[in-house]
Amino acid sequence: MIRTIVWFIYFWMYLLVCTPMLIKAKKLRKLGQNEKHDKIVCNYVKNWAQRLLNLAGAKIKVTGLGNIPKNQPVVFVANHQGYFDIPLMLSQLDYPHPLIAKAEIKKLPLIRSWMQQLNCIFVDRDDPKQSMEVMKSAVNLLSQGYSVTIFPEGTRNRGGEIKEFKAGGIRIATKAKVPIVPVCIDGSYKLMEKNNMMIRPAEVKISILEPIYTESI
Repeated sequence: MIRTIVWFIYFWMYLLVCTPMLIKAKKLRKLGQNEKHDKIVCNYVKNWAQRLLNLAGAKIKVTGLGNIPKNQPVVFVANHQGYFDIPLMLSQLDYPHPLIAKAEIKKLPLIRSWMQQLNCIFVDRDDPKQSMEVMKSAVNLLSQGYSVTIFPEGTRNRGGEIKEFKAGGIRIATKAKVPIVPVCIDGSYKLMEKNNMMIRPAEVKISILEPIYTESI
């Protein structure tokens, strides 16, 4: 109980304390200073995500980092066990990448703003027509050199059977002609979902598999 309370207090306090840097990042973007903007956003987002994992007591083992292609954007395709998958993907792949996330997250203040600065794309699962716009936005990010992360199950499986993968990630990668990098997350649901949403320490394994190249698809 105490760990969970402290975790949630820190979750919001860190975002509040970092508000001046959020404002600075927005100004840099307006001035077109994208390199400085991205450096600030990546540093603060990764730091926030890593500290949340540390507070939760997550013991993380990552394998396969060498499978991530160098000097080119990719589409990371990961299974989705729990809420902690987001900070895991933001902190364990060298630097944070834009996420394709559900539109409900836009209702959360500060989180929405930081995600917008990270170039995250919000998708309304109840609006099938929006899928084309999401694909265009993701392809545009990839063309600018940003990698993109997607959870093709669309919702958390809470450690149960993996749900059906939607084809969006494959379509985005083939349209942009960039590699797909599969990511297997094992154990993240044990940090919260397994404990009736109470946070407890757990071991998490992240396996980054060999890329799938799409140039000839």
